[in-house]
Amino acid sequence: MSSRGEVAVVGAGLVGCLTACYLARRGYRVTLYERRSDPRQATPERGRSINLALSERGIDALRGIGLDEAVLKAALPMPGRMVHAPDGTLSFQPYSAGGQRAINSISRSELNRTLLEAALAMPGVRALFEHRLTGLDVDSGRMDFDTPAGPVTHSAPVVLGADGAYSAVRGRLQLLPGFDFSQDYLDYGYKELTIPARDGGFALDPGALHIWPRGKAMMIALPNPDRSFTCTLFWPKSGPGSFEELDTAERFEEFFAANYADARALMPDLAGDYAHNPIGHLVTVRAHPWQVRGTGAVVGLLGDAAHAIVPFYGQGANCGFEDCVELDRCLQETGDDFPEALARYGARRKEHADTIAELALANFVEMRDKVASRTFLLGKRVEHGLERLLPGRYTSRYELVSFSTVPYAEIQPRISRQRRAVAAGALGALAVAGLAVSAIRALRRH
Repeated sequence: MSSRGEVAVVGAGLVGCLTACYLARRGYRVTLYERRSDPRQATPERGRSINLALSERGIDALRGIGLDEAVLKAALPMPGRMVHAPDGTLSFQPYSAGGQRAINSISRSELNRTLLEAALAMPGVRALFEHRLTGLDVDSGRMDFDTPAGPVTHSAPVVLGADGAYSAVRGRLQLLPGFDFSQDYLDYGYKELTIPARDGGFALDPGALHIWPRGKAMMIALPNPDRSFTCTLFWPKSGPGSFEELDTAERFEEFFAANYADARALMPDLAGDYAHNPIGHLVTVRAHPWQVRGTGAVVGLLGDAAHAIVPFYGQGANCGFEDCVELDRCLQETGDDFPEALARYGARRKEHADTIAELALANFVEMRDKVASRTFLLGKRVEHGLERLLPGRYTSRYELVSFSTVPYAEIQPRISRQRRAVAAGALGALAVAGLAVSAIRALRRH
């Protein structure tokens, strides 16, 4: 397949736009098809503009096309989490042993605009908005769309689905024999709230991801350049303290004031935000294979369309951006043989996507339930102490996920090796100490 062939990318979100940038750099003609209106002209959908925590994996992908510095100028670094106890007590927990490494708070909509503008500035890239995919023929690459002007048809020899967790492209592939798909929903929903700027400044420390852990629920808050904070409630869908139970303004206000008192004092529009912002769902999507080859076309999946995860490790976009890098690498290795490149990309990325999905689910329990416990804090202090004592030889799981590009599936084996080495070293030290004590006793007897 020619390196100057045509590629259709369905979805002009974060992963779709970054994919277009990488493909255009290789000389492909790329058309982005997006069901929404142009995000450069539309305001973000209310309650759906959750901030991203951009970390090294995503930054590395942006670095590959020279966008890292521009993006980070609009980001706010967060070197740790600030834990808010029910009584208002604050405790800061650095993410790294030295306290210097940070994840970066950035607006999803602003990042989308930046990536879209970068893609459209490259030769051979165009975007068609308000195009909702309604049909896809895998063999021919024919795509049917609903548009404001009526149904239209386009085709391409390569079709890439980067259209999110509820992907229309994947929906077509799910009908094919041998395609495995699952989606698992948490019994939790999320709702976005806002802490506005206070007297022209930040109402909370902007150098932290703020978290209100409450056992079976939590709230987080990330800073914005306009000095506001985007807050997100993660509450059960039903049962005590749930969205279902707190179904009136009065019940909600009473419950929120009792459990998030320090935040309540900073949220003058709380009732309006709660009433008008929708409840979102938390889903993990697993699919296989990520590519299907027809007689005259090939179809592939990237980002959430292939592997949506819950947001509790801040890795959704970062993981999706890694897909773009891996696909580019596979195209380079195969001489731009797109079907072979997609097959390699899927084979390499699947285990890593499955791993971060499990890590994200486990981190939800840690964030809502453990970060305020003394046992957890002691463990973190020990972990950071080992990192300082053994630089380069001992690295925490969090740092490997957020501050490195070590493949996700290689992290747990590395953690296990580190722990075995530390345990062996400790046993060795105890043995040496025991020999020393025996020697001293022998000397005393003589």
